[in-house]
Amino acid sequence: MAGSTPLSPMIGRSAVPAVAGAPIRSPKTAELVAGTLRRMVVDGQLKEGDYLPNEAELMAHFGVSRPTLREAVRVLESERLVEVRRGSRTGARVRVPGPEIVARPAGLLLELSGATIADVMTARAGIEPMAVRLLTESGNTEAFDELDTMIAEHVPSGRDTGRMAETTGDFHQRVVELSGNATLTLMAGMLHEITVRHTALAMKENRPLSKSDYELLMRSYKRLMTLMRSGDGEAAEAHWRKHLDTARELLLKGMESVKVRDVMI
Repeated sequence: MAGSTPLSPMIGRSAVPAVAGAPIRSPKTAELVAGTLRRMVVDGQLKEGDYLPNEAELMAHFGVSRPTLREAVRVLESERLVEVRRGSRTGARVRVPGPEIVARPAGLLLELSGATIADVMTARAGIEPMAVRLLTESGNTEAFDELDTMIAEHVPSGRDTGRMAETTGDFHQRVVELSGNATLTLMAGMLHEITVRHTALAMKENRPLSKSDYELLMRSYKRLMTLMRSGDGEAAEAHWRKHLDTARELLLKGMESVKVRDVMI
């Protein structure tokens, strides 16, 4: 198959220790095949955009039938690890997911649990300051330059288009992504859509962004960049924590008990 990825040595079946008194279910063959292909994606043997080898090659390699192989591919498709175009001759293509793959289910779980926006804002305040400290201590000049450009161009564009919630949200998310911590990035990504929607709602119904608010916001962003470029991780973290505490107080005023489900509708 043109464009497909040659098979690398596959990972064999690993031994699973038995737990006394616990029944052990033997994994289906399709699950084992899916697990091996999944590990190849995780290990980088299969990369974004690669095509899986053709069915004949995979069937021969694994010693499985076509229905079993297709079941394995469906497992990966349900996990958003591969994309299958029905009727296409090119086969299944690897699609490495980002935080968005868990953002929607996480939002649904928060809705079902009765979580409030206050819960989400508090969690956000626990994630971003640590990311700021990590980014500051990394001394990543290229990352700092990118954030300065966002402050100069992207964030102000939101004021002109009425999309300040989205452009400021992009800045917050990018700070976490540039920290280099995959776990913090995933957690922030899960909360991103909820916080952006709430910020937009608060600006529309509760606290429109005045000129003085906007100027204060931009000064705080620029102060953050000054602290990060100085390499003072503790000061940058403290500043961003104070910034988020102030923002949370303003954005929650009169909306303290609003549920996540009321924002996600």
